[in-house]
Amino acid sequence: MVALGTATPDFALPDVSTGRTVHLAEVAGHKALLVMFICRHCPFVVHVQDELARIGRDYESRDIGIVAISSNDAATHPDDAPDSLAAQARQVGFSFPYLYDEDQNTARAFGAVCTPDLFLYADGELVYRGQLDDSRPGNGRPVTGRDLRDAIDAVLAGRPVSDVQVPSIGCNIKWKARVGGA
Repeated sequence: MVALGTATPDFALPDVSTGRTVHLAEVAGHKALLVMFICRHCPFVVHVQDELARIGRDYESRDIGIVAISSNDAATHPDDAPDSLAAQARQVGFSFPYLYDEDQNTARAFGAVCTPDLFLYADGELVYRGQLDDSRPGNGRPVTGRDLRDAIDAVLAGRPVSDVQVPSIGCNIKWKARVGGA
């Protein structure tokens, strides 16, 4: 897991719904910034996507910037191509920008490894990188967003976020083949 205290990596990525490039500076000017690496095809994301949309709605009037990013290789996973992601955003009702990281450099900069992979920053430093909650496809536990919501609420209230954090579990990011063995 990426170390707590790590600075927020810079990014400038296109929003799949509008085509407009969204820069870190546009979403980071808040008390908190939530960056979620998600996609359309992963069963773990499908399992929690309604809760992610609820979090967007529940916190949209609060002092938090929220953005989702998909970094999967659309050539091997066409459900994760920008047009399909835009359809997902409409169907689920995402109220936050949903960005496409075609060259996958943003995922690498954040240290994202799976979908969903969640990163919460306060004052430009990582304070939470962990699971949404303990629900998984098929385990029968309700999707509540408890772990992430507790972290967001702590930041917004000016309290420290617990350093006991359970890593995200999901599908690995679908990396493009790298030329030259890099």
